[in-house]
Amino acid sequence: MKKAISNITDWINEFTGLLQTLVVFGVVVGILFDDPFGVIAGIGNLMSQVGDSGLAGLVALLLVVLWYKK
Repeated sequence: MKKAISNITDWINEFTGLLQTLVVFGVVVGILFDDPFGVIAGIGNLMSQVGDSGLAGLVALLLVVLWYKK
């Protein structure tokens, strides 16, 4: 059972690492080529939602950052 949980955990870590790499790639491409994928606009919308939500949005953002931090 521990081996199965370990395999699932490893798979999830690899998947989230891939997603982080794709977001960074999208930001770099957006900077170089005028945001063809809309990644920078999406990040801007996310930050404006956090600003509109006030303290609750800040706490949610902190939780997301802590979740991705290893």
